[in-house]
Amino acid sequence: MKSEKRLDAVVIGGGIIGAMAARHLLAAGRRITIIERDHVAAGASAGNAGILAFPEIIPIAAPGVIWKAPRWLLDPLGPLAIRPAYAARLAPWFWRFLKASNQRHFHHAIGVHTALMRLTACEYEKLRDDETLASFIVKTGTLDLYDSATTIAAAMPEWEHKAEAGARFRRVGRAEIEELQPGLAPQFAHAFFSDDGLQIADPAGFTRAVAETALGEGAVLERAEVLALAPKDDGVVLLLSGGRTLAAQNAVVACGAWSRRLAASLGEAIPLDTERGYNTTLPKTAFPLRRQLYFNDHGFVVTPLADGIRVGGAVEFGGLNLPPDYRRADALLTRAKGFLPALETEGGTQWMGFRPSTPDCLPVIARSNAAPGVIYAFGHGHLGLTQSAATGRLVAELAENRPPSIDLQPLRADRF
Repeated sequence: MKSEKRLDAVVIGGGIIGAMAARHLLAAGRRITIIERDHVAAGASAGNAGILAFPEIIPIAAPGVIWKAPRWLLDPLGPLAIRPAYAARLAPWFWRFLKASNQRHFHHAIGVHTALMRLTACEYEKLRDDETLASFIVKTGTLDLYDSATTIAAAMPEWEHKAEAGARFRRVGRAEIEELQPGLAPQFAHAFFSDDGLQIADPAGFTRAVAETALGEGAVLERAEVLALAPKDDGVVLLLSGGRTLAAQNAVVACGAWSRRLAASLGEAIPLDTERGYNTTLPKTAFPLRRQLYFNDHGFVVTPLADGIRVGGAVEFGGLNLPPDYRRADALLTRAKGFLPALETEGGTQWMGFRPSTPDCLPVIARSNAAPGVIYAFGHGHLGLTQSAATGRLVAELAENRPPSIDLQPLRADRF
């Protein structure tokens, strides 16, 4: 089938990674077409907790996780669950995850995330100079809460790694916890507090605003589904739904958990899966929340948004097609009520979304080996919103054959 006229650069995906990539490519002088099958900020970019998690450099694949996982899996509504109907398909991914949970890779991943976070913090500082985007970025501070002296002591090595990477925080006891966030259950007498904690007040609105700045500078948005990619001597061919094709010099694959299918169409088997996350967004009047709260021993967060309070987290593996199990959102809300007794749990909106995750807990930011005109930008797990600004810059550097701002070898597509 004959292709339509050749485009310059196509960004596949209208989430925060795709929007940031489009913004940086435009700044590099490229002519951009964003292809989105639904609408901008339709997925995880809308339902995330909104935390700019610069200190979160610790990979989930860590030494000792092999002993914790069975206990988590015994609770079907706990911090980690695998849907029985999906267990066989997940087995290869989970085996790679366990293999990555060793000391060598743990320290390697910390180093990679540290470099990414430093770059993304610099890029977000630039965004705060943009009057269109600056109002979305608010300083709330972050309170990381632990159930006991035992659990906070067990977490100390992670905090030492964060301090080495430049994070600033201090340990606080019950009296200061009550000052920082009144209304927490008495059990919380151990915490770390960071005054630097930043929040995106409206994750969906922020993603739309980033995309709109790109559109205002000449990018074009097209609603379509990209079904497959094929290499071309001078770029790449995109097969769209309905049988239409497009040709482009570059195509950026930034469609989150759906990116694996496009890589597979090029013959590249990248072990990308999806950590299904659940949350409930309550009315702003549900609780006088002052700042981001991490309940570290329970795997969920409570965050203040512009128009509500979001209670979410945990991990469920169930792929892209199984229906949501909103009992998980209910369970998180019940636990939040136990930890914030005055929390009003009525009138909330439930959500389930897909976090695109690799078994070694590092994203893929690289040229395709099968089609050099294709650039991969996916697999950020829980850190897509945070690392999006750095990813956009790195994508533009790859597209323009400029030296990358950080070493991209650990993020190559064939590392698995």
